[in-house]
Amino acid sequence: MQRVDPDSVLVMQFAKWPEAGRVKTRLMPELGAEGAMNAHVRLSLAVLENLVDSGHDVRFLWDRQLDDAPEAASPILEQLEVLGVGQSWQHGDVLGERMMQALESGLQRVAKAMVVGSDCPSVDAEYVRLAVATLDEVDVVLGPSNDGGYVLIGARVVVPGMLAGVAWGTQNALEQTCDRLAQAGLTFALLPEKWDVDEPEDWRRFIGQSSG
Repeated sequence: MQRVDPDSVLVMQFAKWPEAGRVKTRLMPELGAEGAMNAHVRLSLAVLENLVDSGHDVRFLWDRQLDDAPEAASPILEQLEVLGVGQSWQHGDVLGERMMQALESGLQRVAKAMVVGSDCPSVDAEYVRLAVATLDEVDVVLGPSNDGGYVLIGARVVVPGMLAGVAWGTQNALEQTCDRLAQAGLTFALLPEKWDVDEPEDWRRFIGQSSG
């Protein structure tokens, strides 16, 4: 088995390709399909900046492989090139499988791996560093969101089934994940609660903080 640097960290950003009508659909009644797509791009760039500022290695994982990237993805693709951030795509049918595969693949090369969503601009560089430090003490770290899910998951150990059977996108996702981790015999810790952008009021909060 390949030995890894005990201080090595990989932070993976999950994102959907920006396509009108497919991303940030709960913002569409207020922003329209194009506006919601542009919001998704802006959020993705904000999260990317935060993650890179953490000082750790970052990789950008799209939700699927495409032969031709959507035109709206150009700002993200350009920034990835400027920052020297590698990109690939997620594997799996549901979010739990995708996160599990990303973490498992990452831990083949680094000591600590974590996943952050592109709708989580509250995950700043200091929060990432806190998650990394917490993984010195536990197997898995979770960053709770104020809607019952979580904005970050990090691990130094993964076991099969640890993210199976979770009702993703519901207010029970965090609680169910904690149950699965306990059943799998893994130690875990919760970071301070953060927020993500799903609803129009979340978007207004982001805009207010970005312009403040």
